[in-house]
Amino acid sequence: MRPIMIIITLLVLVFSALPRLFTPSQPVLSNWRGSVDQALKVNSINAAAQEALVGVAQPQGRGFDAAMIPSGNPLRAANTVMTQGYGVGTHAPAQVWGAVDLALDGDGDGKADPAGTQNQPVYATHAGHVTLTYDSWPAGNHIWVTNELYRTGYSHLSGFAVSDGQWVNPGDLIGYIGSTGMSSGPHLDYQVWVWRDSQWINQNPLDYGVFAQ
Repeated sequence: MRPIMIIITLLVLVFSALPRLFTPSQPVLSNWRGSVDQALKVNSINAAAQEALVGVAQPQGRGFDAAMIPSGNPLRAANTVMTQGYGVGTHAPAQVWGAVDLALDGDGDGKADPAGTQNQPVYATHAGHVTLTYDSWPAGNHIWVTNELYRTGYSHLSGFAVSDGQWVNPGDLIGYIGSTGMSSGPHLDYQVWVWRDSQWINQNPLDYGVFAQ
């Protein structure tokens, strides 16, 4: 080979190696069709999101499913009215009797309608195991729906649509409005409790979206 050809070959090899010698190393992002800068930005966002999720889950050691938290109206009806508030009347003291009384306005006058309320369906507001109590005092026919962090109570029912120990999910039919126990008319006494400091602590159901649209 002529000397000139050797020199040319060497120069080609040197110049082709220069980018690898002076370009900073970049991570290999497989299956990414955008630029490296875009990929690095997305990876940073994903990492931050994952760290945030881990942080939220740490108190229980795992993620707590939203279905386990009470939410919404147990009557699932737009014409629901509240006939007694939280922590007043027979619901005082709140830490013992805290609840709200719910009924239906069947005739559109803005007030509870006994005929339109009796035997209307009641639905679970969260997931949990069912505990039934028949003909108790003062709650009448009563249901607890309980999981590891929350329990909800449904009192004065005319009847049950579930079995003792059954697992239910949000929106499952569990019973029917009645006037059993200490009650002056058909309505649902609805309670929310949270497990905290090794005991059940009563909560205001209105903080759990009973009338949320």
